[in-house]
Amino acid sequence: MSTKHYTKILTHEVNSALDAATQFASNCPNRLREAIRYSLLAPGKRLRPILVLTASELCREPKGRLHAAEYRLNALPAACAVEMIHAYSLIHDDLPAMDDDDLRRGQPTCHRKFDEATAILAGDALLAQAFEMIGSLSPLELAGRCCKELAFAAGACQLVGGQTEDMLREKMITEVESTVQAMERVHHRKTGALMRVSLKLGGMIAGASEQQLTALDEYGKHFGLAFQITDDLLDVLGEEAIVGKRLRKDAKKEKWSYPHFLGIERAKQAAEKAVSDAEQALSVFAHEVQPLQALRDLVRQLPSRVR
Repeated sequence: MSTKHYTKILTHEVNSALDAATQFASNCPNRLREAIRYSLLAPGKRLRPILVLTASELCREPKGRLHAAEYRLNALPAACAVEMIHAYSLIHDDLPAMDDDDLRRGQPTCHRKFDEATAILAGDALLAQAFEMIGSLSPLELAGRCCKELAFAAGACQLVGGQTEDMLREKMITEVESTVQAMERVHHRKTGALMRVSLKLGGMIAGASEQQLTALDEYGKHFGLAFQITDDLLDVLGEEAIVGKRLRKDAKKEKWSYPHFLGIERAKQAAEKAVSDAEQALSVFAHEVQPLQALRDLVRQLPSRVR
């Protein structure tokens, strides 16, 4: 099976689960329900939930996911939880007080479609529901460990901290850092934190060894870096109709970016290096199976988006 077909199957499963999870009871206000579903179910790559499911399958091998009841009981709710955290962060990042964007995933941002107050509340609700999903994992000891990992990744020292430093930028550079080092420190948290925890949750659910969890985390660190560099390059070289969001805005807002500090060619080289490092991290998985090939292909295809 090709990776494209493999990820298409996983994406369909995630979309179905997200749809089912947001069929709220009648006491949820209609406007809030509409705003949540509008943002969460918007067309997207579902990259983070795919990382959860693929890591879980990889660490379950050779048993295989289709023969394991735990897959649907645990891996799929965890995949939905990280996508909810991601969607909440995008809703809030797009607000006028933050990045002030009006296009996301090819459609008006949540606060443009509805209003700022509704967008804030939709993000709040998604954050809460993510932990409701994680709380459904079984056994309870696993749910508790996964909840702790996701909360840390989404919190003040990771996702939210990275967004804060991105807003403050130059003020957060220490005496011993270069600007590029400071930028990487921001993006390892703002972009990389959810990718790393997605892989870790998948591994934990499958009962991965410490060696496997370390390898997945290392892969996630380099994957996140390759993803961010590619995203920065797309802002310069991409097409809005394909990317699905406003481009050429980093330079206008004087935002930190890899092309700005490194130039286009060196930024491309940095992305290729991150891809190579991510692939190397997977070397501990000796058996050649579909999930392993999918992880390789997912990171390999990132630089090709800007060629």
